[in-house]
Amino acid sequence: MRRSTVADVMTTDVRWVPPDATFAEVADVFARAAVRAVPVLDTDRSLLGVVSEADLLVTLERAGTEARRQWWRPRHVHRGPSTVKAGAATAAALMTARVRTAAPGDSVAAAARTMREHGVSWLPVVEDGRVVGVLGRSDLLAVFHRDDSAIRAEVVDEVLGRALLVEPVRITVSVADGVVTLTGELDTRAETELATRLVERVEGVVSVVDLLRYRVDERLADATVLPRF
Repeated sequence: MRRSTVADVMTTDVRWVPPDATFAEVADVFARAAVRAVPVLDTDRSLLGVVSEADLLVTLERAGTEARRQWWRPRHVHRGPSTVKAGAATAAALMTARVRTAAPGDSVAAAARTMREHGVSWLPVVEDGRVVGVLGRSDLLAVFHRDDSAIRAEVVDEVLGRALLVEPVRITVSVADGVVTLTGELDTRAETELATRLVERVEGVVSVVDLLRYRVDERLADATVLPRF
């Protein structure tokens, strides 16, 4: 079954700043590139940290007390005390060094899980210590741009044909705007449930309409078997 990787959907045109970039230079990159975070890279493109919009705002609001600023934590890093310093004037001082990253070979599903579990919306993509791309939530949605005919072919060939060994004539598969409808009959209730779960995992599938029937409900059959003593 097809499984897209981070390399398939990431943005390779990376906007970044050096550690000695001034506050004004960092803000200018944000404005010109229309981004909400930028990696801070060394001369060899190794990742040093990340500056986000929130980092800039904390500095702009430095008139407040340090205690009042402790409620804020950058959304793209591990939970923990903020490393932002009030009045920071360079990218090195502004950035957060502990950054969640992805690798080009990671699956899109794994990257999406990282974003969800850690409450982030953006990940630098790092290979051999160097930034090769960035990944945002909008990039992850690219897997849903798959053609309906390609989705149907994978459901018929890979899910029904190879995984479940179901004869094609037994199940009718139709796909419209990523919504897969399954019609037909399988042997057991468990097989229909498994078929639906596997189809839901196919890339590009938005939802599954399960109209499958089954010949035997094995749960009822098991209930009629008397226990042996």
